[in-house]
Amino acid sequence: MNTKKLAAERAVEAIEEGMTVGLGTGSTAYFAIERLGQRVKEGLNVRAVATSKRSEEQALALGIPIVPFAEVGQIDMTIDGADEVDRNLQLIKGGGGALLREKIVAARSAKMFVVVGEDKMVDTLGAFPLPVEIVPFAHEWTLDALKALQLNPGLRMEDGEPYVTDNGNYIADCRGVSIDDPASLHAELNAIPGVVENGLFVEMAHTVVVGREDGSLDLFTRSSLPPKSVL
Repeated sequence: MNTKKLAAERAVEAIEEGMTVGLGTGSTAYFAIERLGQRVKEGLNVRAVATSKRSEEQALALGIPIVPFAEVGQIDMTIDGADEVDRNLQLIKGGGGALLREKIVAARSAKMFVVVGEDKMVDTLGAFPLPVEIVPFAHEWTLDALKALQLNPGLRMEDGEPYVTDNGNYIADCRGVSIDDPASLHAELNAIPGVVENGLFVEMAHTVVVGREDGSLDLFTRSSLPPKSVL
């Protein structure tokens, strides 16, 4: 059972005629974009913005209209995945390297739908390495500042070189940190000169759709906890 695909396809059913939709990045968002492409072929009229070059290319190949950010006011709904989701619907994102663009789009959205498999649900964030996007200039100093916070940062590498985001920045992955207070850590990180943004998405998820191995779905929203099961 592909729990991510199950959750992604369910979330896409919430997209309505005429919406402006934000498209996330990563393995779960891939399934959402595929399903949205099917709905567009069936006659659904939407327009979209994408959080990465690869999501934009996928959408265009499926016939989903992509519009420039300058032409977008409010985004009605963004669908994206997450690397971890805690019991308060706080998130770690950025495993796919697009956390900055994902956060910009999420902040512009009336609703952010997060789609995950049940393995992504945790009591406390931090088992998944927390990505922090940093500028290349004096990045060693920025890493020193992250070390001073006891965050165990390591520069993300690709083919023996620092991984470079779509924005031309590096990513430091912080490992082995138990994040009991995501909001405070978020503020501490973004106060460091050289940090562009971090992978903590605090109070941003409106709805989390969780795919279960038995084929069922759980739907979490900020206004209805604990979750209700949906078919």
